[in-house]
Amino acid sequence: MVIGENPKQEDIELNVCKKKQLTNTRASGSDDALKLTPPKLMSLEQCLEFIGTDELLEVTPKSLRIRKKILDSTARKRAAISAQAKAAE
Repeated sequence: MVIGENPKQEDIELNVCKKKQLTNTRASGSDDALKLTPPKLMSLEQCLEFIGTDELLEVTPKSLRIRKKILDSTARKRAAISAQAKAAE
């Protein structure tokens, strides 16, 4: 699932289920002040304008979710490389 925006062009791969590693920390209370911004609620039209060419919109009665077409990150990289090779021909 797409969980945020990145100001750069490329995607960032991350696992939201993994806990942040707290090794080699210098300040004892630096992670306590972490504040999350509330999610951006978008309508169906806004979601359709927002999604990229490699993303899909899942519509359920209660929610709208944006996700990647190819879920596996390695398969996504292979598909991108093959698409670039076809475009170069």
